[in-house]
Amino acid sequence: MKLAVEPADRIRWLTIASAGLVAIAGAMAIFGLPPVDLHGPDHWFGIMDPLCGGTRAARYTAMGQWGQAWRYNPLGIVVVLMVSALLLRGAVGLATRRWLTLHISWTPRTRMFAITAAVVLVALLEVRQQGRADLLMRGTFTLVDKPAF
Repeated sequence: MKLAVEPADRIRWLTIASAGLVAIAGAMAIFGLPPVDLHGPDHWFGIMDPLCGGTRAARYTAMGQWGQAWRYNPLGIVVVLMVSALLLRGAVGLATRRWLTLHISWTPRTRMFAITAAVVLVALLEVRQQGRADLLMRGTFTLVDKPAF
């Protein structure tokens, strides 16, 4: 793994996507959550996934309420910070015409380690989010709560 300064943005698509995501998080901080249900069908039955609470966590992170963000989903904090860092990288690159780029060379061993670590972290986040199902389902339409008739 090495950092390099390059004369062109090799990940321009990621820089543009970061600008869009920061704009969305900022809009949610100002205007609130989207008025549409973003949940998948599993959520209606009380089955949480690792991303459940991520939208609320991103909003709370953008509002500076990190404790609330952590309560809903720690991944929201990580995503907002990473996207903000990418946006800062883009702004500095536009101003200086020098782009900081991280080069990662994957050996089979490091790739296997990274995949294993990612799977374990996602599984742990899944368990955590399922344990917070009551919090994550507040204010959400659920099929379980509705009468069958």
